Amino acid sequence: MGFEVSDKVREINTRLEAFMQEHIYPREHDWNEFTLNQDNQWQVPDWFDGLREKAKAEGLWNLFLPHEYQPWSPGLTNIEIAPLFETMSKVMWAQAVFNCNAPDRGNMEVLAKYGTAEQQEQWLEPLLAGEIRSAYAMTEPQVASSDATNMELEIKRDGDEYVLNGRKWWTTNAVQERCKIMLVMGLSNPEAERHRRHSTILVPRDTPGITLVRPLRVFDSYHSPGGEAEFLFEDVRVPVSNMIKGEGCGFEIAQGRLGPGRFQYAMTLVGAAQRCLELMCARAEERVAFGEKLSKKTSVQHEIARCRCDIEQARLLVLQAAEVMDREGVKAAMPYISMVKIVGPQMAQNVADRAMQVFGGMGVCQDTMIPDVFTHARFCRIADGPDEVHMSQLAKLTIRELTG
Repeated sequence: MGFEVSDKVREINTRLEAFMQEHIYPREHDWNEFTLNQDNQWQVPDWFDGLREKAKAEGLWNLFLPHEYQPWSPGLTNIEIAPLFETMSKVMWAQAVFNCNAPDRGNMEVLAKYGTAEQQEQWLEPLLAGEIRSAYAMTEPQVASSDATNMELEIKRDGDEYVLNGRKWWTTNAVQERCKIMLVMGLSNPEAERHRRHSTILVPRDTPGITLVRPLRVFDSYHSPGGEAEFLFEDVRVPVSNMIKGEGCGFEIAQGRLGPGRFQYAMTLVGAAQRCLELMCARAEERVAFGEKLSKKTSVQHEIARCRCDIEQARLLVLQAAEVMDREGVKAAMPYISMVKIVGPQMAQNVADRAMQVFGGMGVCQDTMIPDVFTHARFCRIADGPDEVHMSQLAKLTIRELTG
């Protein structure tokens, strides 16, 4: 087991860290002041696109695509991508500067892996260029969406078109005007075998029949500028050529999308937690209470130690998942992918919680990223499938491995 950083990745990460220091960290409070202002809802600051152009010009762009996705990939393995994701995730909105943010990165992987040449030209290339944004519509309000085979939105063929009817919610990114395409999972073959009943189809955001029912608040935040929302699809018509891979492939696509995506998402949480720890240590050194620095208090020292242990354990587990994925493929890495999904969000939530306690009042307001990390981690314990689903999956895999 070797997780040594190659010279190539060390060089990229050095440039990435320099970019963060020069362009991202100085803008943290500017970003919060702009996006928390309701007058700016669903918009980005004027300077944001300029940062994206700088990142693209410096070759810090689309770093998430593993080497198998040539010619669009920068040629990195999953194990090489991991430290880069940790670095860029130390600021909650920074991934979008490098065009490495969810749900776009997962949608780009789907189109790179399963899309036709026409679909790739029309949608993948503009996404890779950062010209448009996208959404992935799977979850539905009326069914337990942790089981992807429960989806009820109807996808029915009518001549040269498919007609969609149903509801979706917790669809990220689709409120802002930059979102131009939605990948929608629905029920197309109800009589087929359970895992072949669903399909994933491309639906332009401005297609007639799509109604924004309401934006959804997450812990009383609209998560602007991306946002989550509920949508109603009423006789939404798209051409047959918009079907991804073929009818009945929706579950396969959803699972394929969630392999590399879960590993990258877990490393996102490692990076966010590491930043919380860095802020926590700085606060402990500069803050004096009851006649001494917080860093001199045993209780604070213990919390810092626990944070470092938790982060390092999660980091090594994510690296192991990436290494197995590179060496043996996603299927072999599934136990580790389940592990990082269970461990990552809970770890980040715990680290942020401890950091809050050290910061006191400042730790629960907009002056640091800590509250965002806490709420994001808690949200992720549901949003990417509840903990219980991943624990059940891991238990089944473990029993199978250990009992033959």
